[in-house]
Amino acid sequence: MMGAIKKTRIFTDVRPDTKALALVAGMRHTHDDGILRAFAGLLEKEGIAIRSSTMLMPEILAPPGCWSKRKPNAAEMEDVTLGWRLAKEIGRLDIGQCIVVGRGSVLAVEAIDGTDATIQRGGRLGRGKAVVVKVCKPGQDERFDIPAVGAETIETMHQSEAKVLVVEAGKAVVFDRKEMIDLADRYGIAIMAVEKL
Repeated sequence: MMGAIKKTRIFTDVRPDTKALALVAGMRHTHDDGILRAFAGLLEKEGIAIRSSTMLMPEILAPPGCWSKRKPNAAEMEDVTLGWRLAKEIGRLDIGQCIVVGRGSVLAVEAIDGTDATIQRGGRLGRGKAVVVKVCKPGQDERFDIPAVGAETIETMHQSEAKVLVVEAGKAVVFDRKEMIDLADRYGIAIMAVEKL
């Protein structure tokens, strides 16, 4: 399974069938992992095997290193370290995969509204000092819902004045990587993929 899930639709005009109603009725909460694992289990009961979304295209996973011309400065690296630790914690709690920090403060935490909205909220508060960290959740079922970034992420960061993007190497899907790097270099945004901090 691959692609964005608009979770906010759960609160609008969804009309579930009887299988979906039974699936949701058996759940304790509607956190992302719970919904996806339950849905995958339902498909597997029907004889449909779920495989990693990157099984046939491992080259779209983030390679380690600093991809941009600009590298994070010392203050930004402190925010990267803080953001990484906190992003792993919100992931462990199955809240989200992205956090925005700046000058040692949490500016935005990803919730049901998604990564772009998180970047926009955090970027506004950071006023040119925002660092975006997006990681894989601890214990993540890597068949689905792994973090994804692309050129659109960089455009959102530019519009929001966020200056650094950090993703988890080998555990984030990267779309339009060359275009993403070109945009980052044009806008003075640093992009890094790290394995752990």
